[in-house]
Amino acid sequence: MIKIKGLHKSYRIGKNSLHVLKGINFNVEEGEMVAIMGSSGSGKSTLLNIIGMLDVADEGEYTLDNIEIKDLDETKAAKYRNRFLGFIFQSFNLINYKTALENVELPLYYQKVPRKERQEKATQYLAKVGLTDWIKHLPSELSGGQKQRVAIARAMAAEPKVLLADEPTGALDSTTSNEVMQLIQEINDEGKTILVVTHENDIANMCKRIVQLKDGVIIEDKIVEQVRALAHV
Repeated sequence: MIKIKGLHKSYRIGKNSLHVLKGINFNVEEGEMVAIMGSSGSGKSTLLNIIGMLDVADEGEYTLDNIEIKDLDETKAAKYRNRFLGFIFQSFNLINYKTALENVELPLYYQKVPRKERQEKATQYLAKVGLTDWIKHLPSELSGGQKQRVAIARAMAAEPKVLLADEPTGALDSTTSNEVMQLIQEINDEGKTILVVTHENDIANMCKRIVQLKDGVIIEDKIVEQVRALAHV
């Protein structure tokens, strides 16, 4: 599903250049659930941004679902992102003046899905994350866990090939984190490929494979026995 070969990325800082990714080789098969770990500055967010087509590598190859991702202008990158990728962010990234339903509809709107179908699909995905009673509520009326569920429903609504979760539990307490991870595991159980960037070991262990980055290189890549999240009843 994802093939990355010899990926390098540097940023200019004043007169200096900071080499963030130093020849990353990394493959993800369809249906995997992979944690990307590393301390601040290890390159994990840069790697996720390149996979998410929010940033571009300086050199190396990146193939997503057998399509080589290169030389994309912003229009084409946006089109590919919409077609292939769903994003879940630590800060939820919901639009405050739109209801839960309208937030989930957004990617479908960009895909030019007709309005009635958009609403039906968004309602269906909100039901899937347990928020049927909250579809008309604004983000300000939702708890952190509910906001993240809306974000997950939004990410899933466009039926992406890959789900990218950047510190999805970073703003949540441990009980809510558990519930969100249980939901993400269930989505993976259905066959969805998921990448989770996290600095928390317990979250990483809820994935099936852990890739450890340090100073822009992968220092460890191991399959782990997945810990199932148990939502507290």
